[in-house]
This record gives sequence, C-alpha cells and structure tokens, in this order.
Amino acid sequence: MNPRLFVRRKALKLGLATLCAAALAAPLHAQTQPAGSPIRLALIESMSGPFANTGEAVYRNLLWAVERVNQRGGVKLPGGARQLQLDRYDSKGQNEEALSALRSAIDDGARIVLQGNSSATAAALIDAIEKNNERDPSRRTLFLNYSAVDPVLTNERCSFWHFRFDAHADMRVTALMEVIKDDKSVQRAYLIGQDYSFGQAVLRESRKQLGQLRPDVQIVGDELHPMGRVKDFSPYASKIMASGAQAVITGNWGNDLTLLVKAAREAGYQGKFYTFYGNALGAPAAIGDAGIGRVVAVADWLPNVQTPESEAFYKAFRTRFPKASDDYVHMRMQLLVEALAQSLERAGSTDTVAVARAMETADVQLAGQRGRMRAADHQFQQPLVVGLMDKQGTPGVKFDVEGSGYGFRVIKTIAPQQAEMPTTCRMQRP
Repeated sequence: MNPRLFVRRKALKLGLATLCAAALAAPLHAQTQPAGSPIRLALIESMSGPFANTGEAVYRNLLWAVERVNQRGGVKLPGGARQLQLDRYDSKGQNEEALSALRSAIDDGARIVLQGNSSATAAALIDAIEKNNERDPSRRTLFLNYSAVDPVLTNERCSFWHFRFDAHADMRVTALMEVIKDDKSVQRAYLIGQDYSFGQAVLRESRKQLGQLRPDVQIVGDELHPMGRVKDFSPYASKIMASGAQAVITGNWGNDLTLLVKAAREAGYQGKFYTFYGNALGAPAAIGDAGIGRVVAVADWLPNVQTPESEAFYKAFRTRFPKASDDYVHMRMQLLVEALAQSLERAGSTDTVAVARAMETADVQLAGQRGRMRAADHQFQQPLVVGLMDKQGTPGVKFDVEGSGYGFRVIKTIAPQQAEMPTTCRMQRP
C-alpha cells in the first residue's frame, strides 16, 4: 500500500455537524508536507483465513485514523512534522505467523506494532517484544492493543511496552451484567465461548458475576468450542434449545459469532444473546427479525449514541467507506491513534521509551468521546455502552448496521469510573 494518502477538500455550506463530518471523512490532502521519513506503524492481523473480515475491519479503522493525523500536517516533532505510515502484515490467524510478521516489521523499521484480534496472539507478541527490547535496545518496540481483552494482559502479564485501548473482558462482562441483573425474564443462561484464553476468561467472569448478582439464574450450559474451526454450529444450537435457556452469554467474535447466531435462528431459538460483538460483522443480518429486542451488545461506542458530534463522526466514516459491508467503526481505534500522535508530540521524539512514558498519561478526546490511559497497568479508561438490537427507524435507532435494516439502541451507559476495575499489575519500567 502507499501510506501517503491525500485529501481533496470539499466546501460544504451546511451545518456544523456536516462540516465536521466532511473534515473527518475526506480522503486526505495534507495542508503542509511533513518533513522527514514517515513514522511506520505495523498492523499484524488476520488478513486471510476465517477471520480475514475482522482484520480488514481493523485496517479500515486505523487507516482512517492515520489519514486524519496526516491531513492536519502529521506529527509535529522538533525536527519537523512527520506523517504516519500504516503497513499491514498478515498473521493468517496463527501465532507463529504473527511472530514472523513481528520480526519482519521490526526489520522493516517499524517501532510501533498494532494488534488485537486474539488475546493468545497478543500474549505471544508481548513476550517476543519484551525479549526484543531487552536484547536490542536500539530497536525497542511498542505494542498498541485495540481488541485483545484477556484481563491478564494488564494484570499478571502487564508490560511497560504494551498498552491496551479496549475494555478488558471483565470490564465488558460487568457492563453486560448491568443489564442482566435487571432482566427478570432470564432464569436459565447458557454460556458458550471460543476455547482460548479470552473465551475462557469471559465464561469464568460470567459465572462469577452471575453468582454474585443473579444467584437465582441457573447456568444450564457451560462449554467451549474450537476457535475458527467450527463450520456448523447446529449441534450447539440444538443443545441451547434443549437446555431451555432464556439467554446465551458469549464473547464469540468474527465468524464464530455469526455462525452461532445463524444456527440458533434456524433452530428457532427465541431467547436473548448477551454478546461482546453482536453488533456487526454479519451477526445482525444473520439473526434477522429474531434478534429484535433479543440481541444485546457491549461496546466502547455505538453509532446510535445520540449526540451531534457522534452522528458527524459516524457519517464521516460512512462517507470514507460507503460500502455497506465496510460499516464497522471503532471509536477506540481512533482514540488509539490520537493517543499515539499526542504521545509522540509530547515526547518530542520517536524514542520508544520516551513515547511510552508520554503515553502512560495520554488523555484524548474525539467526537465527544474521551479516554485516558492508566499508568499503573496501561489499561485505557473510557465509557462503555450497551445496545439492544431493533429495526432501523424505531426510536433511538437512526442508523442500521451493514445495510441490514437493524441497528442498536443504547440502553445503558457506563461512565469510565464505573467501568474501571482494580489491577494486580506490578509494572517493571526501564
């Protein structure tokens, strides 16, 4: 890819929100040409295989964020402004491939690595980066994580070189439980997840919090399935139906979620899905009308957060990526790139240690959303929202998802101080 993207400006004589949207969405024409070589960012993700759609969604979000920084002239450093350059490396959904990609990225000159779709991969990258940075201080590398949410990554396995911009699994479960605790229609729950560290963490925390908040709820299913290898979820759907569960709680993502909800719909399941990622990547279309009032999703932001700034932000993304299948925007990924740009400028350098120290106190805002980095464990603190699936056009559902005709109405907002959780991290700093 050619990372230097430029923007054609459009003069739009419209309201403030529309002007804001146009400024965000325009494909970039920098006002001034930054001096010096670009700052290379290495995205390591599944760009092929069963989770390729998740990697492509990440790429679009980060590309848009990088374009925005470059549009305003790049990162301003003492030696002159420099652009950001986003390079992509295909992990193929395999840890060994991700580690190979990391080596290639470092050899190519990248000192900032981005990854998130798989906590197991994130853990492997953290270990490899720790070893690299100890062995070769001249090529120290930072790891910015936007989606790998196993809690241990900012607890027992926290690292000075790793920063997480998503709420971890326990935080997300807590947000979902804010809804479940008041949902008296749920008396029996079925827990199902992908069989790796993240999926295990979701089920573990769900069991714990159900026991504390809803001891009256009977757990009638509790199982893990191979990640990315199940093509037919109908046997799982049959077990869910036979259990009499009124709710399924899952952290599944990508095709593992889409195929699960599709199988449940085809089996005639009428209960609720409490999900981490049920708001996109084919899931709403797969479940259709059966999901109205029944699919719940937790996120850091949803398109139907009803503020002018939020609406302009979402419209800008859709202008930049107009295909319905590309409709999956993450606020946290935008805030990640904003935090990186802020930290580079505060450090006044691209030195990895200096940038990391600046990022420990990053505090960024965009489109009405604010987040700050917690220095103790490098866990980003931000609001969370819970949405309920409904038809587009119903109150609170102005925008649908991926042209499906279904969107998510915000039913619960959790402030950063409510979402924040204690940490067991014992940070070792250079």
